[in-house]
Amino acid sequence: MTATTLTTGAAPRQIRGGVVGMLRDSWVVAKRNLRRMTRIPEIVVFGLMQPVMFVLLFTYVMGGAIQVPGGDPNSYKQYLMAGIFAQTVTFAVAGASAGIAEDMTKGLVDRFRSLPMARAAVLVGRTLADLVQTAFTVLVLAIVAFLIGWRINNGFLQALGGFGLLLLLGYAFSWIGALIGLSVRSPEAATSAGLIWLFPLTFVSNAFVPVSGMPSWLQPIANWNPFSATVQACRELFGNPTGAPNTSWPMQHAVWVSVGWSLLIMAVFSYLSVRKYRSATA
Repeated sequence: MTATTLTTGAAPRQIRGGVVGMLRDSWVVAKRNLRRMTRIPEIVVFGLMQPVMFVLLFTYVMGGAIQVPGGDPNSYKQYLMAGIFAQTVTFAVAGASAGIAEDMTKGLVDRFRSLPMARAAVLVGRTLADLVQTAFTVLVLAIVAFLIGWRINNGFLQALGGFGLLLLLGYAFSWIGALIGLSVRSPEAATSAGLIWLFPLTFVSNAFVPVSGMPSWLQPIANWNPFSATVQACRELFGNPTGAPNTSWPMQHAVWVSVGWSLLIMAVFSYLSVRKYRSATA
């Protein structure tokens, strides 16, 4: 591996080059963020409360008024859970953006910058820590879903594939949160900016109601929504009701479209985030 010499102030420092060095530095940053989560359990507890509340409200308050085409009167909770899972992993964007904005305002990023570490490691480590927290949240939410009657009907391996798609989407969206956190001036603004655009994204989709009930001009937008592709793919992999037959191309190839959208979002926003980080700390 090669080493690049950088100068900050009067003394030069050596940054270990290569992918291995970047991954090592990223893991150090990820462990720092994971320790912080364990020392401030309120972060995890309140992160769990919102998705559980959505499950209970949609199932017991609004579920009786929403009928899934082709399903029995009790099928809505089976239809709902893939949408709640997907909403949960994407709403983690707010935590990622607020956390990075807080590190920026407290000067922690400047301290990282003075260390011999890879530039991208700060963001990679943060997003990896958020991925671990998201995985824990999804696990708890799945237990709650089983308690209220949700079931997996296509076997364990396909279910693992569905949860893998959810975590891939969540990790891709965490890079959007990283860019937002680097672009605003306070954690409060980062939280608002991280959530406000997610509501139309999640509700103009097949997450909570079938697309067939939407106005005709809105249906193509919902079908091509990356959120819809992941929800549809998870329903297929979990063996849950998918609603009325949908002949649009993204819904007919939902698994591959979900993977493609997630990789595209990750590639674009990781590049923009690292570039923004470098310019913000230059």
